[in-house]
Amino acid sequence: MNVQSKGRLVWNHSTHLPGLIPILERLTLKTGIQTVTPGVISKVKGHIPHMTLRVSVPIRGGFKLIARQGKTVQEVFILTTLTQRDLEETIAQTLAK
Repeated sequence: MNVQSKGRLVWNHSTHLPGLIPILERLTLKTGIQTVTPGVISKVKGHIPHMTLRVSVPIRGGFKLIARQGKTVQEVFILTTLTQRDLEETIAQTLAK
């Protein structure tokens, strides 16, 4: 019996973008994703009405993502065995649900 263990969602901060945590929890269920850690929140110019997640840069063992909604962005760090392309596809599938 091959059981895929669930990834881990790390709660380092008390504040998160509205709606981000359920998306990150769904990502932890995907094969190849080991740890998801939300990071720093910042305000930016411009306005995006719906949640977006994009891969920013590679980090050791994974990738840094930028979550954006409204005028707020939040860094998200993902430790994964997935390639950048596979991670982007996984994120797109997760956001589509």
